[in-house]
This record gives sequence, C-alpha cells and structure tokens, in this order.
Amino acid sequence: MDITGLFRPFNLKSLSIKNRIVMAPMTRSFSPDGIPTAAVAEYYTKRAAGDVGLILSEGTVIDRISSSNDANIPRFHGEKALAGWQKVINDVHTAGGAMGPQIWHMGIMADHHSGWIPEGPFEGPSGLLSAEVKKGVAMTEADIEATVKAYGASAAAAKRLGFDCVEIHGAHGYLIDQFFWEKTNIRTDGYGGKTLEARSRFAIEVIKEVRRQVGEDFTIIIRLSQWKPSDYNSKLAKTPQEMEAWLAPMVAAGVDIFHCSQRRFWEPEFEGSDLNFAGWAKKITGQPTITVGSVGLTGDFTAAFQGESSEPSSLEELVRRFDRGDFDLVAVGRPLLADPEWVKKIEQGRTNELKGFTKDALMKLV
Repeated sequence: MDITGLFRPFNLKSLSIKNRIVMAPMTRSFSPDGIPTAAVAEYYTKRAAGDVGLILSEGTVIDRISSSNDANIPRFHGEKALAGWQKVINDVHTAGGAMGPQIWHMGIMADHHSGWIPEGPFEGPSGLLSAEVKKGVAMTEADIEATVKAYGASAAAAKRLGFDCVEIHGAHGYLIDQFFWEKTNIRTDGYGGKTLEARSRFAIEVIKEVRRQVGEDFTIIIRLSQWKPSDYNSKLAKTPQEMEAWLAPMVAAGVDIFHCSQRRFWEPEFEGSDLNFAGWAKKITGQPTITVGSVGLTGDFTAAFQGESSEPSSLEELVRRFDRGDFDLVAVGRPLLADPEWVKKIEQGRTNELKGFTKDALMKLV
C-alpha cells in the first residue's frame, strides 16, 4: 500500500498544511465555564507535534445564551475564552501545526446529564427536539438575525487570533442541521419550506455572514451529515440532484471545503455508484472535500460511546479512494484522540505500534 499521496501538502487560500490528515472535531468538555485551559492547549499541541496536517477543534459555541447544553463546552466568544484559544493557536503554530475552530450552536437539545441548563430556553427553527418532542422555543426572525451575526463574530475572532481557517458545524442534528431537516423545521416563513434547498436559507445566511467577516482569502469549511443521531438512516438529499441543489448555493455563498460526515467512510451514498458522501460532494461541486467515518479503526464512533472497543484497521480502501480522487483530505477521530502520534506511526510504517480505542479514552485528555 502506497500512502505517499496522503502526505502531500495541501494549500487553499489561508490554509497551508503539510499533509492530508485532519484531526476531526471531537467534543471533550474539558473547558470549565467555557474557557479552554492550558491542558486543552497541550492536548491540541501534541497532535500538531505529531504531524497532524490540520487540527479542527472540538465544537466551540457562539454568543447565544442557549447555544450550549454543557458548561464545560468551550466558547468562542468573550475575553477569557478567546484568551484561552489564543494560547491554543499560538502553541499549535509553534509546534508546526495548522488549526481551525469549529464554530457551533447546538440548537434544541436534551438537558445535559449533569443537570446544568443555560440561562435561557433552547432555540431552534420550530421548537422541536424531534418530530415527536417539543422543547425550547422557535426562533423569531430577530433571533435568526442575531444568531447569524454571532456566527460571523466568532469567525472574525478566529481570523483575528491567527487561526488558519474556520469550520461551521452544520451536521449531526444541531442548529443548522435542524433547519435542514423537515422533521425539525416545520416553519411556514422564508426559513422553512418543502424542499431541502428552501430549508437551507439559514445556512446560506450564516455562510455569507462568515465570508463577509473573514474576507475572500480566509478558508471556510462546513461540516455536513446526512444522518442524524436520532436516525442513522436519514438522508437529507435523497438523490444526486437534491444534493446539488443543497450544496451548490453554499459554494456561491462562500464555502471552500465540504467536510462530509459519515459513520463509515466506505459506504456508498447513492445506488449505482460506490462514491461516498465526500466523493459525491466533490463530483457535484468541484470543491475540495474531507471524508470521515471510522478511518483506521474497526467499529464506528457511535458504538464507542456505548462502550464498544475498536482495533486498528487497514487504510487500503481509504487510500484507493483517495488516489482515485474522490476526496482531498481525510479526517481522523478516535485514533488521534487516543494517540497523538498516530500520524507519525502511519507515515513511518509503525503499524505494530498503533493503538485501539476504548471508551476510557473519552474520560481524559491524552
């Protein structure tokens, strides 16, 4: 297996990275009161020193009262939190790495198991946690406008602090994705609609505001998923034509890279082709894409949260698809969470030193 392709540099606007390996965003909840600590900075810096090409931070929330359901999720607003992120990016750069924050609003959420709740009610397109469960409030147009501006303000802060890019979290059942999904967006105004394209208006406005705030030369990534935590078989875009109608306006609005989340990267997105989500997104839009989903491990991450362990697995199928040109970058989650040296071990052929993954790895910053 020739892995040299994965270790070619990649350059796009503000983003210049040494290889094609991306550290996937992974929620850690080690930032008390939303402020990243020195231990968080050390955690990311170890991955930079371990030759990860691009580090995408855990989700870090925008300036809305109920953007988070967990007091230990980092914020990307406010003097103290941004000072914490300044140390993170300074240390990552010193270690030779590149990094972007993933900016996030959770939307309508279940209460956290800790019992902590935000000061205001959760907000979403229609006040729905699922098709069956009403929770929180439906956002007014004024709420939407303020939220769009909050995304832009966090993106502007990322550029100001010296980050290399920014990622907008539009996946996995959180706020932007709640607007995409017909089961959680039943609005009858201009932010709803019968088609996925119509329900994408909120996302398009967020992207445009982020682009306005960061300028044309700063790299914008958006993370998207077809599946939901409540419905693994969900497909927002059921055909390539629907996917094109969904993604093309995002490119026009300012997206540079699509980060296409799957549970298993090798699964085809549509019948009649073995292309995965990232493969189809690149084919349809011509934009660079990031693939992700159980790279380098047996088992998927949803099973890991339920206590299942995973063992190292072959990268042969990943490399075949990469060399074919299906996608440009590869996001790796659990292997890097458990082992900051994973990239170096892969590059140097030290596969006998690769570690498996257990749920215990979630309990600490390694």
